[in-house]
Formats: sequence, C-alpha cells, structure tokens
Amino acid sequence: MALQFGGAGAAEEPALVGGSFGTADSFPKDFGYGEEEEEAELEGGPGPGGPGGGAGGPGGGAGGADSKPRILLMGLRRSGKSSIQKVVFHKMSPNETLFLESTNKIYKDDISNSSFVNFQIWDFPGQMDFFDPTFDYEMIFRGTGALIYVIDAQDDYMEALTRLHITVSKAYKVNPEMNFEVFIHKVDGLSDDHKIETQRDIHQRANDDLTDAGLEKLHLRFRSTDLFINSLIIQGPFACFSSSNSGIEKAFLFDVVSKIYIATDSSPVDMQSYELCCDMIDVVIDVSCIYGLKEDGTGSAYDKESMAIIKLNNTTVLYLKEVTKFLALVCILREESFERKG
Repeated sequence: MALQFGGAGAAEEPALVGGSFGTADSFPKDFGYGEEEEEAELEGGPGPGGPGGGAGGPGGGAGGADSKPRILLMGLRRSGKSSIQKVVFHKMSPNETLFLESTNKIYKDDISNSSFVNFQIWDFPGQMDFFDPTFDYEMIFRGTGALIYVIDAQDDYMEALTRLHITVSKAYKVNPEMNFEVFIHKVDGLSDDHKIETQRDIHQRANDDLTDAGLEKLHLRFRSTDLFINSLIIQGPFACFSSSNSGIEKAFLFDVVSKIYIATDSSPVDMQSYELCCDMIDVVIDVSCIYGLKEDGTGSAYDKESMAIIKLNNTTVLYLKEVTKFLALVCILREESFERKG
C-alpha cells in the first residue's frame, strides 16, 4: 500500500459531556464536539429515585432551551446504546466498550463540530420508564428529529419489540414528522443464516404490530449494526452530485469527525465503499497525528494542506482532499483512471 499525505498534528480537546465519555484516543482534538454542558442529566420530576427516574418531570430542566436538532437513543439495558455512541462519535475502541458501565441516567451529548453536523444525542437508560405520568415525554418527542431504537440481536428480543412498539407509537402521535430507526445490533456474533432470519423476524414482527395498531403510515427503517463496522452512521439528508464523466467510481463529501457523509454522487451507496472511505479518513488523521507535528508539538492534523492517495493491491485508488476545516472529499477510482487524469 502506497501512502502520500499532507497535514500536521493536534491541539487541545474540549471537555466532554457530563464526564460520561473518555479520551478520544489519537484523534485530532482541535475540531472537537463543542463546549461542555453544565448539566448532562435532565433533572426534574419528583426527585431522585422517584417515578420516571427524576428526569424531565414538571419543572425539569429539559425545556425549550435546547434548540438544536435532537436524536433520541433508546433500547433495553445492555443493548449497546452507549457503546454505539462512543465508538461513532468519540472514537472509542470497540473492545473498550466491554468495560462500560450500564447507563443509569439520561445523558445529552452535544455534537457541534461543524455547521453541517450540529445536533444533540440523548442517551436514555434502558430501565427508565419515561412514560410515567411525572415524565414529560411529549416535550421530548415534540422537539426530536429522529429516534433510534437499539435491539440486541443476540438476546431474546420479544421484550425489546414490545417496548419498541410502545415507544414509537406514542412518539408518532406526538410528532408524526419524526424519523424512526431500528438498529438490529451485535449481529457480528451471529452466523449468516441466523443473522438473516433474525433480521427478517424482527422486521416482520415490528411492522405487524404497527399494522394491528392502525399505524401503517409509521415507517421504521431497519439497519444491521455492530461495533466493528462503520455502518452505525446515518447519512446526512443532503445533496447528490454527478461523477459520471470524471472516471470516479464513488465519491463522498464527509464530515471528518463523525464520518457522516454530507453529499455523495448519484450512484447507489454500498456499505463496503463507505467503510473503505471511513477507514481512509482514520488512516490519514492517525498518520498525520504521529508524523505531522512540528518539533514543538504544535500544528493541526487536518488543515488546508491535507491530501492523501492510497493505492490498493487490486488496482483501486483512494483519494482524499481537504475541502474545509471540517469536510473532506474522498473518492474511489481505478488506477488507470487516476493515471489518465494525472
């Protein structure tokens, strides 16, 4: 593998929300995730230990002050919600997530690394009964853009399906414009046949429950995920562009930190190409952090000089070029097209 790169090192990482996240490894820290919020836990209700876990009840602090788009991360205990969040947005190693403690309160994570990616993730503990009368779930759902429900594919998922149905039904009645995603998680531990059967069964049961409840208009999108692939990211609902006359097989405009792609060409997106481009971003940033620093340790791991070309042994060429401080263009093309274009 041949590698050429430009760019330099790292600066200081901003504080992470509520002390709930660890160090982001070697990832460049000068374009982090915004300032620390004073309170990561939603407080209110009847107090600690009361119904609803003391979160978001009357007089709670979860009100209209949160104006950013909001994503809710829900699911049963130990389904992998917090692990997904930390691997995707905080570059935690998947193996490190084995030692995470179970979430016991609501955490808000402020994702605000660029003008394109600016939202909050609210991570709900699996044991919380957020439909308790003291809990203002209508306020939460009313201001939410998407709800992600995580189901552990390796566990008995009947209870998870029941909670999924209750959750999305109430959320849809409050906010019909909300997007609903179901992550069928931890599929890496299943055989191929078992994986396909589990996906089909969860998909069928969930949609049958909605049909029986007269909620045919409620659309669930299902994704199979595990912590060792990059398919946990939801693509940004933005633009497409054409690469048909350029010799480029696939092109993405990525937000560098989260690896959410802001735009892509008009050809279908296959997960293998997407993951390959994500891996290239990691390689470029990590190598720049190691070898791109100035002698005094200053510099930036990703700047206007950042550029990389990786030639694979199957005649595929990966090309990365900085677009802005937060965006990178990553392309896949054949070696003959790359050499012809110069």
